[in-house]
Amino acid sequence: MIRVLAVDDEVPALEEMVYLLRRDPRVDSVAMAGDATNAMRLVGDTVSTGHRFDVLFLDIRMPGPSGVDLARFINNLPSPPAVVFVTAHEDFAVAAFELHAVDYLLKPLEEARLTRTLDRIADTLAPADDQPRVAVELAGRIRFIPRQEIWYAEARGDYVRLRTAEGGFLIRSTLSTLEREWTGAGFVRVHRSLLVATRHVSELRIDGTRASVRVGEEVLQVSRRQTREVRERLLYRAEEG
Repeated sequence: MIRVLAVDDEVPALEEMVYLLRRDPRVDSVAMAGDATNAMRLVGDTVSTGHRFDVLFLDIRMPGPSGVDLARFINNLPSPPAVVFVTAHEDFAVAAFELHAVDYLLKPLEEARLTRTLDRIADTLAPADDQPRVAVELAGRIRFIPRQEIWYAEARGDYVRLRTAEGGFLIRSTLSTLEREWTGAGFVRVHRSLLVATRHVSELRIDGTRASVRVGEEVLQVSRRQTREVRERLLYRAEEG
């Protein structure tokens, strides 16, 4: 379960953020702060009691210390909580990258977009033994492949081919279904027929209007429609690493 601290000086925005966070069943608790100073105090209290926050959702522009100042304070703590910026301003994205923010959400918040962010956080918090596995059938046997070992998923009619370092495996599913389930776990749609794990991408190539990603020894084409999202997701992945 995820323990959250939501910080925003605008009461309606804070209440809306808290409302959406509490609707997600994975969120255990949501504490609130109206400015960065009170948020620092709350974070300090949890450090002393051992009941730490897992993630802070921060507005950026606030009276007194800003959300960026608060994120810098957080990053200096031992075992700091994750940080997600929530703002009406797009021009702080670079600062978010530099501060290793998990995500950067624009106001007004969209519940579906928030859910994807919580997917990513929940996957990060899951113990190694709880990492999801995918069942594949092999000549009368069922093998369970850790999802984190999958390089990419490719649509093949009524099936999806999962590519790993060991080879390919077919499962009966659709790419759209896997995209809904896996996007928050570090997978991104690069093409209508390809879903790629960002952790396994070693290179992004952009040549004019064409883009591609390298996964292992393979080069996979990125559609024009997906190029911007793929680039942003890979940059976030690089900063998180």
